[in-house]
Amino acid sequence: MAAHKKTIHGIYNDEELLLDGVKKVRAARLKIKDVFSPFPIHGLDPAMGLKRTRIAICAFIYGATGTSLAILMTWYMMVSDWPTDIGGKPSFYYYMNWPAFIPVTFELTVFCAAHGMALTYFLRNWNLPGVSPKNPDPRTTDDHFLMEIEVKDEDEARAIAMLRETGATEVNVI
Repeated sequence: MAAHKKTIHGIYNDEELLLDGVKKVRAARLKIKDVFSPFPIHGLDPAMGLKRTRIAICAFIYGATGTSLAILMTWYMMVSDWPTDIGGKPSFYYYMNWPAFIPVTFELTVFCAAHGMALTYFLRNWNLPGVSPKNPDPRTTDDHFLMEIEVKDEDEARAIAMLRETGATEVNVI
C-alpha cells in the first residue's frame, strides 16, 4: 500500500525561532513545502535550500526592450518620419542627434522594466484578480510565521514532535 502524504503547518510567533526550526527540519531531511511570513526574513532562502532567483534576467530583458523601443521611436519620429531642424542640428542621421535622445531612451527603459517587473511579480505569485490567495493562515500577514511541511504517514509523528521542539506554538495536520 502506498504511503499518503500529509501537510503539517507549524505556526511560530518569532522569526528567529522559525529560522532555527527551518534549519533543524532540513537537517532531519523533512521536506519543507513553503514558509509564510509577514515580512522578509534575512537568511531564510539559503536555510530552505532555495536557489538564487533568475528574476534579474527578466528585468534586463524588459529594460533592453524599452531601450530598443525608445531608439526605434526616436529614430522614426525625429529622423525618418518628420525631420525637423531644431537649433541648427542636422536631423538626417540618428547618430548626429543621439545625445538629445538619451532622456527619452532612459525613461522608456525604466518604464518598461518597472511595468514588466510588476506584471512578472503578479503572474509569478498568482496574485491576480479573481484568484484566491494560497496563504493557508491569514495570521501570517500580520504577526505569525508558518512553516508548511509535506510528510509521509510514517514521518508524521516525528515531524510534529520536531515542530513542537523547535518552538512552534501551534501544529496543525492538514
